[in-house]
Amino acid sequence: MASEVPPEDHFPELPDHDFDPDKLDLKVRVTLAANRKSVDPVVEQVMEAVHQMKGIEGKEDAIELALQEALANAVVHGAKEDPTKVVECLVAFDEQRGLLIIVRDPGEGFDPNGIPTCTVGENLYSNHGRGIFLINQLMDKVEFRKNGTEIHMVKR
Repeated sequence: MASEVPPEDHFPELPDHDFDPDKLDLKVRVTLAANRKSVDPVVEQVMEAVHQMKGIEGKEDAIELALQEALANAVVHGAKEDPTKVVECLVAFDEQRGLLIIVRDPGEGFDPNGIPTCTVGENLYSNHGRGIFLINQLMDKVEFRKNGTEIHMVKR
């Protein structure tokens, strides 16, 4: 379930994003069991909050698709669809800096540079790498951290 983050809780590594935790208009933390059926309800919950933000108008579809892909990757690849494992999604909003979404999974991680580009040659027919490609196209800034177990996405 989505819930506001208590004041004593903080979002990790926000200074790297130039987000000041004390000036955030919205803080949401959502956890979900690593089950594909858990993804859509979480996306809907997060998007309800996103629709209330000023300055995001017209960007909701891009945010929703990037979030859907990031959560699906975390559930399928990071947590191996083990419903006893938990995937976490953190959402922060600053009217001047935009929307920050962090998705964490309990997996071993991966090297995002090792994912072949899905837009060239034989990779056009591959079933892998399209989600990351889409996320990079839809969001303004994308970083993989903690050995690929954490994705940070910013939409301005």
